[in-house]
Amino acid sequence: MPQTPKANRGPSAGPANRLALIAAAREVFGDGGYAAPLSAVAKRAGVGQGSLYRHFPDRISLAVAVFDENIGDLERVASLPDSTLDDLLQEVIDQALVSKALIDLIVAGADDERVAHLGTRVLAVVDTMVTRERSAGRVRADLTADDVMLAISMLAGVLTWTPGATRPDTAARAWSLLRRSFAPAPAPSPAP
Repeated sequence: MPQTPKANRGPSAGPANRLALIAAAREVFGDGGYAAPLSAVAKRAGVGQGSLYRHFPDRISLAVAVFDENIGDLERVASLPDSTLDDLLQEVIDQALVSKALIDLIVAGADDERVAHLGTRVLAVVDTMVTRERSAGRVRADLTADDVMLAISMLAGVLTWTPGATRPDTAARAWSLLRRSFAPAPAPSPAP
């Protein structure tokens, strides 16, 4: 028995379709990486490919929309007055555990201005957290946001090639090593 096609709801479906596409892309990119087929995104969202391309004319624009939301989550963590660098890094790890697509996107679109703003936003969040942590004495006085960005890149890189089942343990071990390197130096022992 042939299936009846869905009724076209016209322009009123636009906002819901866009949200469905972003949610579907998060899952598809999470499973298959940045190079996952866009047809799988449209199918998972329950829309046609024409709708996908009306909202997102290319792969980068779709991936940027997904990761704009991820970075929004990081910004929310940083906006909490009691949040720490551990809280921020845990959010980064949680995101990296489910998707290596952000790293793939940043590498693939390094020269694309739509991608550049992602790094700028993440750097601003990290800078806020590092400044807070230095003021509280929880990290070395010479730790910079660039140091933490390098650590995040190293951690994300390791997680991209780590098998899925071992990613949480690897992430925890890596962050433990990084945390120790960020810690303030112990006070010198008094002379005997």
